[in-house]
Amino acid sequence: MLIKQEILRGIVDGKITVAFRRWKRPTVRTGGTLLTSVGQLAIQAVDAVDLADLTEADAGAAGFADLDELVAVLSKKKEGSVYRVEVRFAGPDPRAALRTALPNADELRGMLERLARWDQASPVGPWTRAAMDMIERRPATLAAELASDIGMEKPRFKTNVRKLKGLGLTESLKVGYRLSPRGEEVRAALGALEGDAD
Repeated sequence: MLIKQEILRGIVDGKITVAFRRWKRPTVRTGGTLLTSVGQLAIQAVDAVDLADLTEADAGAAGFADLDELVAVLSKKKEGSVYRVEVRFAGPDPRAALRTALPNADELRGMLERLARWDQASPVGPWTRAAMDMIERRPATLAAELASDIGMEKPRFKTNVRKLKGLGLTESLKVGYRLSPRGEEVRAALGALEGDAD
């Protein structure tokens, strides 16, 4: 669920409490969370609603000037149902703190096992070490260039980097990525493992 920056700021300030979307099926669920550029949002409710039942109060709660503006936006897309998504700011992105937290021995072992599983399950072969090495050598480089240099399609590369980011191993920059302190530690452990295997 993509949310514009001005709407995100309104959610953080508590001025915006709902979002409306037209979907074939919802992309968020009640009780879930959504990571955004401003932090984590809590999804408090997701309900199908009839466009004709929306009110001026709904429009205001979603950050629109009036009901006509909300209806116009929702009417641009014809397929799918209209959903009301109740949201609130839940706090900073938990991955931010994770990036600086160096793993203890058990956490490191668990992360190395997860990376090995990702490598084994990948249709393009092992990628985790190559991606981390490339990001370490070339921070702030376009994803398309990094992907090409390791022989991977850009969408797959970006998906894989998001997996690493979920473990707190990488940070997104305005352009490209860099390894976090946690990522540097895990990369060093991967190198040590490969050294042991030689």
